[in-house]
Amino acid sequence: MSLKTTYSEQELLYLLQQRNEKAFSYLYDNYSGALFGIINSIVTQKEIANDVLQNVFVNIWKKIDSYDPAKGRLFTWMLNIARNAAIDEVRSKSYRDSQKNQPFPEDVDVNISGAVTSKVSDVGLKKILSKLKSEWRVLVDLSYFQGFTHEEISKALNIPLGTVKTRIRSALIELRNMMQ
Repeated sequence: MSLKTTYSEQELLYLLQQRNEKAFSYLYDNYSGALFGIINSIVTQKEIANDVLQNVFVNIWKKIDSYDPAKGRLFTWMLNIARNAAIDEVRSKSYRDSQKNQPFPEDVDVNISGAVTSKVSDVGLKKILSKLKSEWRVLVDLSYFQGFTHEEISKALNIPLGTVKTRIRSALIELRNMMQ
């Protein structure tokens, strides 16, 4: 007996809507890394980011019937749930309270100088990125901000590798044009 190790997006969606636990395990195994990367870029404490990730998958399980394939890919829908959950967590009073009176690391000078320059440059870059097509923006974010390889992105989004590379290249050309 051979076990099915991959699903098309339609098969996966159908099985999730049928509350198939194996399909949900497949979803978690194949998408949790990418979703955690998005969450962890917003919620920087790993323990809290892990809690948010667990809540995201609970929400996906509960809300899978509200997913509309006509509005976009399943991964994009899950990505938005993850991003929104992370933003909600950062905005929550309990999170803000937990961030108060945190001790500085011993190498505070190195961290502050590096953090300030990267955060200042990120603000402008994020603003420019927001003008890209959403399908390009997701790929650029996964590749350059989350550190996923083109192959990993191809598997996670169920897009051919050549398409991933072409879209990223097109996005970079568009970004270059925007910055000039």
